Amino acid sequence: MGRLRMNDPEGMRNRVLDAAAEAFQARGYHATSMHDVMKAAEMSGGALYHHFPTKKDLALAVIRERVAAAVEATWIAPVQRARRATDGIAAVFASIITELTERGAVRGCPLANLGLELSLADPQLRAAVQAVYDTWRTALAEKFRADKVAGDPDGLATFVISAYSGAMALAKAEQSPAPLQTCIEQLTPSLAPRGKSAAAAGKLTGRSRDREQ
Repeated sequence: MGRLRMNDPEGMRNRVLDAAAEAFQARGYHATSMHDVMKAAEMSGGALYHHFPTKKDLALAVIRERVAAAVEATWIAPVQRARRATDGIAAVFASIITELTERGAVRGCPLANLGLELSLADPQLRAAVQAVYDTWRTALAEKFRADKVAGDPDGLATFVISAYSGAMALAKAEQSPAPLQTCIEQLTPSLAPRGKSAAAAGKLTGRSRDREQ
């Protein structure tokens, strides 16, 4: 087994990224040492530093490869697949609320957590975080344009991301998904196409509330 791992540099690299992403989310970037990552990934310091010579290199890779992928899987892809942006956004909130309720703990949005911690620490790290936000905002705006929603698609995309990020911060502080539930209940009607009843979106958020109770 040891030889197989030694001959699988990509697998080793992925294991480091998984361990680092988990540690940064649980404890934060500054509170996580390279030794912590080495232990969690169960590898030698030489192997770790071969893939990531510095902690900054590791953080950049986590943002670009793990955090960006999480935003893609959790937010971008579901919204793009949905019939309308509002349907996709409501489904995303419902899924996250259910997950947090089942987990019984809220650790916050990985992107927002790193953004708040690193935005003033290093310009390259800040730019990496910003690039993920830009991709997220662009994807939502494109969906709003396809839906021909009233208003500015880019502004609406920023509004949705800001509302979600703020609600997630409150949920983390309160250790409860309740702020996310309140957020989607208020957010969805404001994004609904003209002539559509907000009750349709309320059905979805209502189901997530039932799961929470």
